[in-house]
Amino acid sequence: MLDLAFEAPKPKVIAGAKSDWELVIGMEIHAQVSSNAKLFSGASTLFGAEPNSNVAFVDAAMPGMLPVINEFCVEQAVRTGLGLKAQINLFSAFDRKNYFYPDLPQGYQISQLYHPIVGEGEVLVEMSPGVARLVRIERIHLEQDAGKSIHDMDPTMSFVDLNRTGVALMEIVSRPDIRGPEEAAAYVTKLRQILRYLGTCDGNMQNGNLRADVNVSVCRPGQYEKYQATQDFSHLGTRCELKNMNSMRFIQLAIDYEARRQIAILEDGGSITQETRLYDPDKNETRSMRSKEEAHDYRYFPCPDLLPLEIEQGWVDHIRDTMPELPDAKKARFMGDFGLTDYDANVLTADLDSSSFFETVAQGRDGKQAANWVINELFGRLNKEGKAIADSPVSTAQLGGVLDLLASSEISGKMAKDLFEILWTEGGDPAEIAAARGMKQVTDTGAIEAAVDEIIAANPAQVEKAKANPKLAGWFTGQVIKASGGKANPALVNELVARKLGL
Repeated sequence: MLDLAFEAPKPKVIAGAKSDWELVIGMEIHAQVSSNAKLFSGASTLFGAEPNSNVAFVDAAMPGMLPVINEFCVEQAVRTGLGLKAQINLFSAFDRKNYFYPDLPQGYQISQLYHPIVGEGEVLVEMSPGVARLVRIERIHLEQDAGKSIHDMDPTMSFVDLNRTGVALMEIVSRPDIRGPEEAAAYVTKLRQILRYLGTCDGNMQNGNLRADVNVSVCRPGQYEKYQATQDFSHLGTRCELKNMNSMRFIQLAIDYEARRQIAILEDGGSITQETRLYDPDKNETRSMRSKEEAHDYRYFPCPDLLPLEIEQGWVDHIRDTMPELPDAKKARFMGDFGLTDYDANVLTADLDSSSFFETVAQGRDGKQAANWVINELFGRLNKEGKAIADSPVSTAQLGGVLDLLASSEISGKMAKDLFEILWTEGGDPAEIAAARGMKQVTDTGAIEAAVDEIIAANPAQVEKAKANPKLAGWFTGQVIKASGGKANPALVNELVARKLGL
């Protein structure tokens, strides 16, 4: 496991305030379950389909249609809970959350209020190398997504697309343990990484498959400690919920703005109204959407169409036994097995495709060298061209072949970069390309020695300078390599130059 020191959160200091305030943040992450079918119907979850084409009768709330639970979605929720070291509840139940929107055909959402499928867990958020914070998870429950209202297709009408209706969501609710905008973004980033490793949510924020509701409040110094001692939320101040955030950058900007807005109101003698607010990135401000509803406003009651969900411990144990290696464990293993730095291990384990690519390349090779090439050459080129690693023109076998040629001193570092460029643009086998294009280093001692003798003989003044200052011997190495067309082995040239000059 990673050797991490736990650091007490440092409350965000709000510049410009008249007195000290502390920022308190809790988050509700809505993660779309990776499943081909919806939570209570067999309709497709394919993104980008024609509007209203992925809608079963039960999704459209046709009379007499009854929901049937998708077992795979339940399995994905259990797997997520295990990945977050959470309590798995063998008994859970579904409730009706009643509200009326045009894109909610039933007039209610099937959710879990009283008996969620997953209980308390935790997320370890590394804030700097070797320093982490712990964010507690209160619960994870399963629920249906609503549809989508579209207002920009016609100046006089709105349209409704029900393709998302009934898609399975996991709502991951944190405790108010987050104390600043940067920590909030780091928490979402880490949670997204874990979900993608587990394969339970693809984390695509642009498509709305992962979105965050951010609860923000401010309080005086010392009040948070009182909350921790009493679990009385009144110590934390009145919270406002920032709805449907789908960008790490916007999450940070919205929290910062909202905190300043609340502090300004309180310092002017006003009070905070508990409400749901939207963030406008164009104006960098939040604005009121509606008053914040409480559970009783939704008139929750047990869903009469679904029996309580009872699962067996043996099934949970089977899911646990098939869990993949998670980011923290993989990072610790990479640092131990391959001697990587904390930074390199973080970069390489950021997503599953990157870690798999690196591990394949590094197998049986110098891990640090493999990491340098994957991070600097491969990732650098991918970023430059806007490609994902899955679309890399250079395969693991090809990059491994380049490293093998380097390790055997058949090519130099510069040749390796030239070879990488050829592989990127043309493809092919590294060894065959190096041989066909004369890219291999000259390691014939006799030929190199003759070139060294020739350069030394032609430059007696430079010889005297090098003998007086051995650092200048590098000039001879450069001349020999240049004379060989860049093919002479630098290490061998250095050795011969030093011997010939008596250094």
